[in-house]
Amino acid sequence: MQVTKPHPPAVDPAIPAGFKAALARSQTYLLSVQKPEGYWIGELMVDSTLNSDMIAYHHWNGKVDLDWQRKAVNHIFSLQLADGGWNIYHGGPSEVNATIKAYLALKLAGVPVTDPRMLKAREVALSHGGVPRMNTFSKLYLALLGLFPWEYVPTIPCEVILIGKWFYVNFNEMSSWSRSMLVPLAIINHFKPTRQLDIDLDELYPEGVHERDLALAPDPERITWRNFFLWLDRVHKFAEWFAQNGIHPFRKQALKRAEEWMLERFEGSDGLAAIFPAILNSLIALKALGYCDTHPHVLRAERELKKLEHETTHSVRIEPCLSPVWDTAIVAICLRESGVPADHPALKKSCEWLMTKEIRFRGDWQHKNATYVEPSGWVFEFENKWNPDVDDTAMVLLALRQVPTGNPATRDECFLRGLKWMLTFQCKDGGWAAFDKDCTKGVLEKVPFADHNAMLDPECADITARILELLGYEGYPLDHPQVQKALAYLREEQEADGSWYGRWGVNYIYGTWQVLRGLRAMNLDMRQPWILKARDWLESVQHEDGGWGERCNTYDDPVFKGQGPSTASQTAWAIMGMCAFDDPHLPSIRRGIEYLIRTQNPDGSWTEAETTGTGFPKVFYLKYDMYRNAWPLLALATYQRLLEGRQPGQIDNTGQPAPVAAKVYPR
Repeated sequence: MQVTKPHPPAVDPAIPAGFKAALARSQTYLLSVQKPEGYWIGELMVDSTLNSDMIAYHHWNGKVDLDWQRKAVNHIFSLQLADGGWNIYHGGPSEVNATIKAYLALKLAGVPVTDPRMLKAREVALSHGGVPRMNTFSKLYLALLGLFPWEYVPTIPCEVILIGKWFYVNFNEMSSWSRSMLVPLAIINHFKPTRQLDIDLDELYPEGVHERDLALAPDPERITWRNFFLWLDRVHKFAEWFAQNGIHPFRKQALKRAEEWMLERFEGSDGLAAIFPAILNSLIALKALGYCDTHPHVLRAERELKKLEHETTHSVRIEPCLSPVWDTAIVAICLRESGVPADHPALKKSCEWLMTKEIRFRGDWQHKNATYVEPSGWVFEFENKWNPDVDDTAMVLLALRQVPTGNPATRDECFLRGLKWMLTFQCKDGGWAAFDKDCTKGVLEKVPFADHNAMLDPECADITARILELLGYEGYPLDHPQVQKALAYLREEQEADGSWYGRWGVNYIYGTWQVLRGLRAMNLDMRQPWILKARDWLESVQHEDGGWGERCNTYDDPVFKGQGPSTASQTAWAIMGMCAFDDPHLPSIRRGIEYLIRTQNPDGSWTEAETTGTGFPKVFYLKYDMYRNAWPLLALATYQRLLEGRQPGQIDNTGQPAPVAAKVYPR
């Protein structure tokens, strides 16, 4: 492969009007929202389902704060669509689970079913198939309230936690987030702690409550994995009778192990896995196990859930988790790349804070990653020591390499530990996933309770490319074995039109930007046809206003890729992807920059309503509120560097050390 050397532009193009002022305003804004401790954090905004789940929980628990419930109801109604339903991402259509959960929450809160808003919601729910079309986890919550028969909820057997590596399909082959959700659910599934309320949802069954609508439908073909697991579920149901009567051979042991596993992971975390579903499930499981309301574990779980709430006089909304490490790393990179001095107090403080968040603990990742490596890594949240992840680690390392500290030797040691740890997670096909290594056994997606589309943790192009970006900045050559495997993986994952699928951001714009930035950081020849195809695709989906935008419906059908209202964050991603081709004269880049300048608010922020973050494709999405303000600054910084003949990631000659990895990796 030929190597492209950074070179200054032949002609210095005129800088778009207002460019420098926009960049300075953005820097000032981000510096103004840093927390005193040194970190940044933006809200994670999601759909109505978290509010709905909490209202249902409080009624199951028998303790309802009427003022809190009034506020939660206000928030749910504020998200109702014109057709009467609720969606799972901004601008999306009504979705059956979100709609029925909201309807149930409102009914529990005392909103009359004759209320016009409820009548419209009912109509939408029925048009989507009603209760029978809800997913397994939603049906389980209904069963807790006596609104769905347990016998038709797919069994989550506790015994799965006892299955070791010797079996092809075992507990640790599930994704980390599924393990955290399923262990407490397995405990709940055993005790079935139902609170029968004086309501029903019979009106949300299209043809009345019939047995044929309750059971999961088998595949038409007789011999399939789905049908095997459905048959196995019937066996589990039979075994449940013995378990309830105390004669199941392994149930007592499995229950004890599940309880121990859950309690162990409370330690060093902001609740179980530091995410809303796992924390709420663990709270219900504790109560099912007989823990009293004043037990420290119960009180702690309640506190962690409360931390996720944003309560005002009239409303309450809930975050799925908190994102300080991720946001801090991104903002630090943006500020430094945009020219904020290396010795700026805000950057030094952020670096010190990030280093305190390194996880020096051998967590659950060790079960899939047999390579001996010194424990390291970072997480998304404040505390979650069992689940450091590759994506956050890569982003933190990209920040640490540029941001100084009063103790550079300590910083370098921290960086190298994280780098070595991260590199051991490369999967067999050359890519990197989020939490685990080679967590890709597709048969797990066929189990009846796997309809949340999150049983696996597959490698993806966006994370793989971010790691290549880091390795490129640190001087890793193209002939390095891990680099070669990663490049081969990315070529294999490219779509026919030149784009890449984005697993953790929406969607093809996110994936394509990150891959192009990673390839350029590796000094790959960007004139190769397969790479130019990606540039052509990005240009083909630029909007008339100069921006780029894409909605979550691309996960349902890629025919919608590149379509959707222009957003600041997605425009920034596309600009950075285009900048990878070293040509600041491209009209598409200038139009994108002008869009960002034109849409910036006077205080240096940007306004963005769209959902551009991905939790579980087709199931759960997030709006990272920090994205609308951080990524545009990085795009402006990347463009500025291109005008100056410099590349992203180049460390200025300001007393900063050479690439850290160069100290141990020979060039």
